[in-house]
Amino acid sequence: MSINKAYITHLFHSSFLVETNNNLLVFDYFDYASHYIIKSSKILTPEFFSDKQNVYVFVSHSHKDHYDPLIFKWEEANPKINYILSNDIKIEKKKPNYHIVDKYESFSIENIKISTFGSTDLGVSYLIKVDGITIFHAGDLNWWCWKNDTIEDQQKEEKDFKEELDKIKEKKIDIAFVPVDPRLDENYYLGGEYFAKTIMPKLLVPMHFSDKFYIPKKFKKKIQHLDVKVAPITERKRNFIYETK
Repeated sequence: MSINKAYITHLFHSSFLVETNNNLLVFDYFDYASHYIIKSSKILTPEFFSDKQNVYVFVSHSHKDHYDPLIFKWEEANPKINYILSNDIKIEKKKPNYHIVDKYESFSIENIKISTFGSTDLGVSYLIKVDGITIFHAGDLNWWCWKNDTIEDQQKEEKDFKEELDKIKEKKIDIAFVPVDPRLDENYYLGGEYFAKTIMPKLLVPMHFSDKFYIPKKFKKKIQHLDVKVAPITERKRNFIYETK
């Protein structure tokens, strides 16, 4: 029986590199070094992609902590890179390898299948089937329960989030990248916990916590009563492996 593997690298915030048996996926990359005080250079450079095959770069929306135009520099080293971009991202010159998407679309590019879903902020979320593994990247789809919002706004955020998850709750997801944002204070875990108990992914990967690396551990403890594995992210460039038979 063949084993399908995904090597996952947490780059920063909501940005991940995922290498499956035959494909390489990048999610929501941005040059974090220019936004945060981090003693490091860029992790992904054009040279990194020069000899890579089957590369797919996903951008969920245009917020600067999810999208950086420097990603298009990578195709100078590898013109075969496919870019899957939410339609709120402004592209001056469209190319055949630029795939502009809206929510609720399904299509294939070469040997991967992609479906888009909505967000409770801007842009889209992605469901991807690749090399026998199903991956969900939420983008900014989250239960944004801000303490200072009105009760009516909080109730609407909850309703919108839960209705969007209703659209994917029948999907069997292996790896889910889900926001757990500490700016929400004590409400940081609400979206992640609801996602875990509703969707039950085999591996839930916390994201959107900036440099607050205590959050994944805190979140893991918070949902320890659920039968969902939480990825052990404790630092930048943390690597871990997911595999399924």
